[in-house]
Amino acid sequence: MLNIIWCSFFLIAFIAAGYQSLCGDVAIWTTLVNDLTTAAQNAFMLCLQLTGMLAFWLGLLKIAEKSGLTDLLAKALSPLFKRIFPQIPPHHPALGSIVMNIAANMLGLDNAATPMGLKAMEQMQQLNPKKDTASNAQIMFMVINASAVTVLPISILMYRAQFGAINPAAVFIPILLATSASTLAGFLATAFVQKLKVFDKVVLLYLLSFVLVIGGIVLYFYHLPAETRLQAAGGCGNFVLCALIFLFFIAGIRRSLNLYETFIEGAKEGFEIAVRLIPYLVAMLTAIAALNASGVLHMILGAVSSALESFQMNADFVPALPTALMKPLSGSGARAMMIDAMQTYGADSFEAFTAAVIQGSTETTFYVLAVYFGAVKIVKTRSALPLALFADVVGIVCAICLSYLFY
Repeated sequence: MLNIIWCSFFLIAFIAAGYQSLCGDVAIWTTLVNDLTTAAQNAFMLCLQLTGMLAFWLGLLKIAEKSGLTDLLAKALSPLFKRIFPQIPPHHPALGSIVMNIAANMLGLDNAATPMGLKAMEQMQQLNPKKDTASNAQIMFMVINASAVTVLPISILMYRAQFGAINPAAVFIPILLATSASTLAGFLATAFVQKLKVFDKVVLLYLLSFVLVIGGIVLYFYHLPAETRLQAAGGCGNFVLCALIFLFFIAGIRRSLNLYETFIEGAKEGFEIAVRLIPYLVAMLTAIAALNASGVLHMILGAVSSALESFQMNADFVPALPTALMKPLSGSGARAMMIDAMQTYGADSFEAFTAAVIQGSTETTFYVLAVYFGAVKIVKTRSALPLALFADVVGIVCAICLSYLFY
């Protein structure tokens, strides 16, 4: 699947560039080459920046593992995991890493989520009988990760505040609802494909608890004064992050661990993972750059806008579609599209509001897939990409609908 997608991106880009060249835009080839070169350099720099983050968080995660914290987390969710990750033994360390990755994603702590997710993939790979093919457990984890619920979309709120939005946190509830719908859709679709029994009492109880927690968070922030929501969201995220690090150290001290040596052991693993990621990121980011530089995304937008107008449908959300199209491909690209919508239409416009909700509703699927599967050298991803893209579509459609509802 990855091979087909990767080749298709380049072929479509070259065909589009060739058409534009025949129409007189000879400079398109220069743009294409420059963007490919820049994307390759950016991929390397991204891995370089990721190295420190991976080393730091995997060092802390090693302390959490040896202190028994991850085992405690895994035990709390073992009834659920037994049903959605049946290939993973009850007390395997991968379960703890999965829990911590999901928790970090929910809190918007990307710096913590990625290393923990990569660690989980490596641990699941140890159980995988076919090392070049994604296991069912890895596919379920990838889909949940790629559609992960973001409870505190701090960066989006900060951008809206920076561009002068009267109420930066106005997008908070629609983002939470859209990303929850995306995660639920991805989980249920994957469970259906893998023929998992998810509609028993245990799974339904966990799902109900999830809905109640999300609902409680929505109510809490809804009743906060509009001017304090951004500060409260940022403060909660940073407090949880610091509390987590403190908890790791306290647990390690109680177990009489040599914290420094344990940290270094985990940090070395982080460095090795970062080096392995370079070729995979170069491959994916250059393909995305070719697609963008060739103008294919702008052609798609024009076609969508024309189709909506022909059916006399409301097309106010179309200027936000660049964010939707870029989001599964590139996080930085989608962020740039969101910022462009704020600059062009104003931070409080419907177009910018919708772009912000879309930005928070899904994850960068192709990036996550390239990083997570690339880290464990998996090339046959089976149903992972279609299922993750299905969750993306659900999240984006919900984001657009909720924007009309809440704006």
